[in-house]
Amino acid sequence: MTGRSAPAVLPPSLRAWLGLIAALATLVVVVLGVLYAGHSEPGRVDRWIIQPTADSVRPPWRRFALATDFLGEPAGAALLMVAATACCLLLRRPRAAVFVIAGAALAVGTATLLKHLAGRTIHGDGNLSYPSGHTAFVTALALMAALIATGRLGLGRVAGTLLVLAAALVAGATMGWAQVALGAHYPTDVLGGWCTALAVIPATAWLVDRIADRMADVRRRERR
Repeated sequence: MTGRSAPAVLPPSLRAWLGLIAALATLVVVVLGVLYAGHSEPGRVDRWIIQPTADSVRPPWRRFALATDFLGEPAGAALLMVAATACCLLLRRPRAAVFVIAGAALAVGTATLLKHLAGRTIHGDGNLSYPSGHTAFVTALALMAALIATGRLGLGRVAGTLLVLAAALVAGATMGWAQVALGAHYPTDVLGGWCTALAVIPATAWLVDRIADRMADVRRRERR
């Protein structure tokens, strides 16, 4: 008996794979943070991809980039969070609602902490850039939605892993493109933000499940 009061937000079939992915993502975040700590210019990889300090995108793509960027701003992020949390509650998945709130908070909080630790800047000393918080937030939200969908649909290891990675890739690439196109981040900042979400969300899901399961076990013992 596990004492679970609700389905796990981290499907058991994905734990090993996502644990490995989280470990690799953590390594990438650390390596990039060390390489670009204290820098205020694009690195070689950044210059090879695009000159990230120039607003090179033009309408109508610029409007799309601005709309995408809005989703990572406080107002846009709040709207997404309210919608995601409401969906979980309407589906009677309170554990998933807690996961969404905790995962988004930890992803953004981790990105913010890393910004101050790395000290990389763009467009002046006051603009900390590594890793991209916008990319971390949107990728985290996509990851959480995919994990919840995987559990609800009963997908297996292969299908579930593909769904989770596809959601993370699409969300991260879309927001990352907008951030670079608008000159808000270097490409390596975007990669760091993407990997931050890949590192934080599986760990958050495991922690939410563990706490919820223990609370359910306590309630079961109290009712006996």
